[in-house]
Amino acid sequence: MFMLRVKTKIKESEVEGIGLFADQFILKGTMTWQYDSEYDPSYTQAQVDDMSHVAREWFMVYGYFDHEQNRYVLCADNQRHINHSDTPCIISTPDYDVAAKDIQIGEEMTCDYTLYEHDWFERRGIKRNEFSK
Repeated sequence: MFMLRVKTKIKESEVEGIGLFADQFILKGTMTWQYDSEYDPSYTQAQVDDMSHVAREWFMVYGYFDHEQNRYVLCADNQRHINHSDTPCIISTPDYDVAAKDIQIGEEMTCDYTLYEHDWFERRGIKRNEFSK
């Protein structure tokens, strides 16, 4: 079982609501998270469509669509609180995340959502230029 591979904490974010923050120094190139099919549940489009409006809305905030699996994935750990940035410190894929630079203790960990789900904004009906920080 992998999931988050570094110490983190969640707290208020200047980017958006709450965010994921490093709770240890993270060296550039360190794998920070890895998908685990036994830990991170996944759902078909039909299953997501069958959710109540409130559940589906919440799910679309914290889940992502893995185009290779053709399924939505919900990170079961605090990874789901990572915020988007056009200048991220984490390089994300559907399977794992890697530190793009040295990350200091207390620094917010951000990623570019479109690196793990190329149509993240479109699936949620959001214009990227209105969302990006």
